[in-house]
Amino acid sequence: MKYGELEILNFDVEKDLEIWENVHQKNYTINVTLPEFTALCPRSGYPDFATLYLSYTPDKFVVELKALKLFINTYRNKSISHENVANEIFDTVYNKIKPKWMKLKADFYPRGNVHTVIEIDSNDFK
Repeated sequence: MKYGELEILNFDVEKDLEIWENVHQKNYTINVTLPEFTALCPRSGYPDFATLYLSYTPDKFVVELKALKLFINTYRNKSISHENVANEIFDTVYNKIKPKWMKLKADFYPRGNVHTVIEIDSNDFK
């Protein structure tokens, strides 16, 4: 196994989704695009591809980008629905960094004439 495969295989979200202290007091937005997301369809096993757009206004913490990338890559062999992917990723990151505001948009590539976009905004549940 190559080192990247081992990092993904051994990634533990509780200890490896690293967060850093936000040293800035002002409000600002961090926008992260993850254009190579993959997971497996729980019904067919076919791969699902998506671009994830994560935006947040940090409070006390920010998520370290390599750790975020590794976390996202752990889904590549996981059987999970589009809705569950978006909610699981949102909840994990949101609960870890507790931002002032966060939005996740999961834009899945069309497959079988269906194009799914899932958006979760923390303003909708505060």
